[in-house]
Amino acid sequence: MERRIEPYAQRFAGAPAIIALREALPFSFGGLILGLAGFLLFAERGTPVARFKHAFSQGRLILTLDVGFTTMALVLIAALGVVLARRLNYAWWLFVPTTLAVFALSMPHPGENGAATYEIFSRALGAQGLFLAIVVALLTAGAFALARARLGERFTWVGSPAILLVAFAAFALHLSLARALGAALEPLSTLGDTYTALLVISLLQAGLWLVGIHGPALLAAIVTPIYLKLQFDNTAAALAHHPLPHLVVVSTFLFVFPGGAGTTLPLAILLLRSKSGRLKKLAYAAIGPSLINTNEPLILGLPIVFNPYLAIPFLLAPLVLVNTTYLAMKFGAVAWPAYYIPSSVPTVISVFLATVDWRAVVLAVVNIALATAIWFPFVRLYERAELARER
Repeated sequence: MERRIEPYAQRFAGAPAIIALREALPFSFGGLILGLAGFLLFAERGTPVARFKHAFSQGRLILTLDVGFTTMALVLIAALGVVLARRLNYAWWLFVPTTLAVFALSMPHPGENGAATYEIFSRALGAQGLFLAIVVALLTAGAFALARARLGERFTWVGSPAILLVAFAAFALHLSLARALGAALEPLSTLGDTYTALLVISLLQAGLWLVGIHGPALLAAIVTPIYLKLQFDNTAAALAHHPLPHLVVVSTFLFVFPGGAGTTLPLAILLLRSKSGRLKKLAYAAIGPSLINTNEPLILGLPIVFNPYLAIPFLLAPLVLVNTTYLAMKFGAVAWPAYYIPSSVPTVISVFLATVDWRAVVLAVVNIALATAIWFPFVRLYERAELARER
């Protein structure tokens, strides 16, 4: 790894586009808060408590989250435009409006769903708008870079009309990049109660985070209703003292993601003993959230997003835990999850409550130990690079 991977990892981590994506992503979380607050203020009625209950009720929750993540995507595309222009030395007054215009033209045609309201666009985009923002920003930057490479520095501006022409043509032909991204994710809803479903969803959640997309949020609207239904089928069977019909349900993922997507609880624990001052301080700040499976402080603070040192264990640890979990349940070593337990409950507690089986705790501990062994060499490699930067 030191000889063959680390040199390329350093080049990738130092690429201007990657640095720009890291810098812009935290601003988008302000957009999420702004979108949710605006939705509660302007779209809901009644007292603040009544508004909150209505916005996050079962029938309204998906729309509330769609509005929040659409606003998050709008802030992200604006922040990416500014940061990429600065990093790549483009004229911001041209690059930023071009990026915003291409983003607008990449959304579904307003005539397809009636009036072009913010609610309609939010339903069409949702969390996948974050992916759309990153793709559009990089495509626009690529158009400017191509114009600069082919025509020279003075004609970098040609990239703007070129990418806008392509975007206008796609819009006129009712070809929506946003709809194409949604269609690409649609097959997830047909995976069902299978090993493939557990594997694909787990790896997608982790993989999307690596490119700055909130994987659980993006997949929630597609897969959560399906696997919650399967979860409630198990609950009904358990209450009737019948065999549980489904192995892969919402609570099965509790075994795969101790610490959150990417199985990052071992990462927080390992960093507590880091020789790097920055990493150690971050670990102390993140260990509490990690115990309740909230890993945004680690993902954005290290960062894990676009981090070539930590990308491999971020994908490999869930892959291994998917197999140990599925095999243990398939062969009867651990009971199948009967009850829905929120992911904010610490893993060793939640798996027992979900299965009412003490062996589930043993499996969770074994999974955490395996994940720690996977994370260890990569954490040490990253720590050495971090110490070199500190010196």
